[in-house]
Amino acid sequence: MLQRHHDVLAPTLMGHAGGPALVDDAGVEEVADAVERAMDEAGFETAHVVGNSLGGYLALHLAARGRARTVVAFAPGGGWAAGDESYKETLAFFPDLQPTLQRLAPHAEALVATAEGRRRSTAFIVEHGDHIPGELLAHLIRAAATCEATIPFTERARSVGWSLDPEKITCPVRIVWGTEDKLLPWPSATVRYREEWVPQADWVELEGVGHCPQLDVPLVAADLILGFTAP
Repeated sequence: MLQRHHDVLAPTLMGHAGGPALVDDAGVEEVADAVERAMDEAGFETAHVVGNSLGGYLALHLAARGRARTVVAFAPGGGWAAGDESYKETLAFFPDLQPTLQRLAPHAEALVATAEGRRRSTAFIVEHGDHIPGELLAHLIRAAATCEATIPFTERARSVGWSLDPEKITCPVRIVWGTEDKLLPWPSATVRYREEWVPQADWVELEGVGHCPQLDVPLVAADLILGFTAP
């Protein structure tokens, strides 16, 4: 749906499966640098930037760098209020889960071939997973299992935290959050965005949707992007 209206560049993030190699002590600045290089190589001076979770947080950093015409961020990370310690549980989730995914990865296709396997493999990211192709789910399992950035990124987030230069964000911003997000719960994980960083954003609350609206309700997600990026 997006390709009918836009040239689409979907870069893989540093340290993720197929992405640029992870550099020592990489943080959001280094990851953003790598995305900017991908944009430059593809001939995009600016773009309508869309991201989910870490990608949503990164999209706002690209906006602060002047690379975004608009931003649509699906459940961007880093929005906990000061003093809210629940972020530690979220950060621990990813490295704790990775060994299990590594054991499952060789059997990913068999796992997603059953209804129960599909439900279990998507339980933390979507509320409605029956429509997601098994091939994509198997790819997601293998990609998460081999993600080299999981431990260093979560350790850095735990030690350094999250930052943003909201005064440098001058483009329109839409933030979309599912009310059933199990990783970044609505509304506690949104506080800093709503009250401090981008209170002026166009906020969209998706009832009954999980952490990844682009997988959970892809047609709705595409409409939310296209409705915001139209000239």
